[in-house]
Amino acid sequence: MKNPRFDAALRARVSRNLALHPAAVLPLGRLKRAAVCAILADDGEGGAALVLTLRAKRLSAHSGQFALPGGRVEADESAIDAALREAREEIGLELARDAVLGTLDDYPTRSGYLITPIVVWAPENARMRANPAEVEVIYRVRLIEFERAGSPEFVSIPESEQPVIRYPLLDTLIHAPTAAVMYQFIEVAVHGRSTRVAHLEQPVWAWS
Repeated sequence: MKNPRFDAALRARVSRNLALHPAAVLPLGRLKRAAVCAILADDGEGGAALVLTLRAKRLSAHSGQFALPGGRVEADESAIDAALREAREEIGLELARDAVLGTLDDYPTRSGYLITPIVVWAPENARMRANPAEVEVIYRVRLIEFERAGSPEFVSIPESEQPVIRYPLLDTLIHAPTAAVMYQFIEVAVHGRSTRVAHLEQPVWAWS
């Protein structure tokens, strides 16, 4: 299996797949609204990659975890505006609204957030710069890495009837919510499959 090319054909395919799969919008309830950017970028060799970050250890919440660029949606923002702002603040990537290809399903977290993932297309050879106050490392994970045998993994835990999803990537295990969003991105945006992920569980240590 080859890594998909980062080209106009991939952009058109992802846009079409997202348009054919209306995103599930969940009620906010008592959750706080958040948004993340699922950024398609080049891998430096003509292939396509998904941008992933390692959060700074100095952060008060979820420090040292792998995440997509994102954060809290402010009162005067849409989810799209928040996702683009977070990409600018965390990794120094300026993205215009026409870079937005579509939206994935809302994902409710055990820690009290409702995350809306926004899929965007980065310019070719886009330069990114980690904001040290929020991000330690920026990774460009080739899409083929999400397709390795046994990925993702679904694990049973006694605390929940739903399976925990996790990806073996970057010499570690990346769990939901990030893993759930990445899984749906590959399933829906890349392959055009009708896959929902809101039921997929997070590990117990991420419940607070």
